Amino acid sequence: MNNRNYCVASLLLALAGGISCTGGPVAPVASVAPAAAATPAKDAPRPNILWIIVEDMSAHFSCYGETTIKTPSVDALAHEGVRFTNAVITCPVCSPSRSAMITGMYQTTIGAHQHRSGRGTLKIHLPEKIQLVPKLFQDAGYLTLNLRFEEFMRSDTAVEKNPRVNIAKTDYNFQWDKGVYDRVHWTKREQGQPFFVQVQLHGGKYRGNGHNPKWSARVKKTLGSNTSPEQVTLPPYYPRDPVILQDWADYLDTVRYTDWEVGRIVKRLADAGDLEQTVLIFITDHGISHARGKQFLYDEGMRIPFIVRGPGIPRGEVRGDPIEHIDMAALSLGLARIKVPDWMQARDVFAHDYQPRGAVFSARDRCDETVERMRAVRTPLFKYIRNFYPRRPHLQPNRYKDGKAVLRRLREMHQAGQLDPIQELLFAPTRPAEELYDLRADPFEINNLASNPAHRATLKTLRARLDRWIKETKDQGPESEAMYDSDMAVYQRGKGKKRGKKGDVLANNIRLMKKWAREGK
Repeated sequence: MNNRNYCVASLLLALAGGISCTGGPVAPVASVAPAAAATPAKDAPRPNILWIIVEDMSAHFSCYGETTIKTPSVDALAHEGVRFTNAVITCPVCSPSRSAMITGMYQTTIGAHQHRSGRGTLKIHLPEKIQLVPKLFQDAGYLTLNLRFEEFMRSDTAVEKNPRVNIAKTDYNFQWDKGVYDRVHWTKREQGQPFFVQVQLHGGKYRGNGHNPKWSARVKKTLGSNTSPEQVTLPPYYPRDPVILQDWADYLDTVRYTDWEVGRIVKRLADAGDLEQTVLIFITDHGISHARGKQFLYDEGMRIPFIVRGPGIPRGEVRGDPIEHIDMAALSLGLARIKVPDWMQARDVFAHDYQPRGAVFSARDRCDETVERMRAVRTPLFKYIRNFYPRRPHLQPNRYKDGKAVLRRLREMHQAGQLDPIQELLFAPTRPAEELYDLRADPFEINNLASNPAHRATLKTLRARLDRWIKETKDQGPESEAMYDSDMAVYQRGKGKKRGKKGDVLANNIRLMKKWAREGK
């Protein structure tokens, strides 16, 4: 069986539910040592590079241990490639995450770390030497695209009628040239020209702010069933309340739907004859949008799936060395035989001279109107989090998240005294300046060991490691009041058409942030 037919057969078997990412029943798999990708001959065709980027989704796939649902298409990618078990996002909210991803740089280094920043009269400009990844591919002769799922999937007939495509979600916080993306469908590229394509999947955002019967009906029509709330297993810091169980079930249906989309992407490549020459990289832009996920540095928000499959990639390999989502930039360039720039902080994890990081880093700063500053360093064994504003509550007011049904329900249960001590951690009025978690013994990060004498040495080591990273990467820290005001003016104009409760909440939150800043809180 040739390579292309094997891949298609493997996909069809996966869609039938007969394959897991380990080639058998889903079970914990020991991580193996990093292996370099095979070095192609100098005159070999350069591979296509396809990034599949999913919104608002943690690693809730069968190959990562999720048992409530099945995800055969993503499992098949992992079975045919490399699955990373300790991959993290460098920021658990979309615009800083995407700003880092597209440059291969920490968002804290390039000043793009405040969510949806640089949108007002004050702008953010990248240092002159830093270029976007699609520009590096474009300069190397690649067709570069950023597409919605529907545009990637357009039929040959539709493409013949109109080969032009649009630019899908970017959400970059700095000024950039839209010319880095081409505007012709990937199936209409020049003969022999490789492509670099980003495909944006809606992911966890499909479920919206609360239960949506239309979404449930769409899932049932497409996939044949809905996930039952009664089957859901929640982290221990969430109560088994009907609203929360339904939301989590709806979220798992977004995971299933994403898996279906991935299967269709792979089939479209195979039908076009491009699958065997395409490296597929599957990640999410951060974790699930929930009380302790998106916007926070716990693993629910920070740890992501990261799978690479394609020509030259080891098959069926599981790697436990810590990597960051920005490494996708460097490894993509390396596989395309494009020199990784010296300025890039991303690392080519398949390079022959790759040195594993040992630890990875993540940062959370302002999200919308809510001012915040947190930093984290994570090893496979421990995580250390530093809260720069420990006098503020864990769940600071935030119009976006407070508008979600799960947050409203959690606040109601908190007010009614219906949460247990672990669940009440969500509503702590202040936070410790430092948090330390043993990720093996405490994977849900509940027991803070920062004050435990038995872990003093680990605390000091990770504290120093974070200090060194902040200094060496030139972390730009808090934004100026002028930049905050510039962006908040844009936020408030956006709500100007909808005066009333939402606009009032936003204005009140902004006033509270300014008050706390004056008080040094």
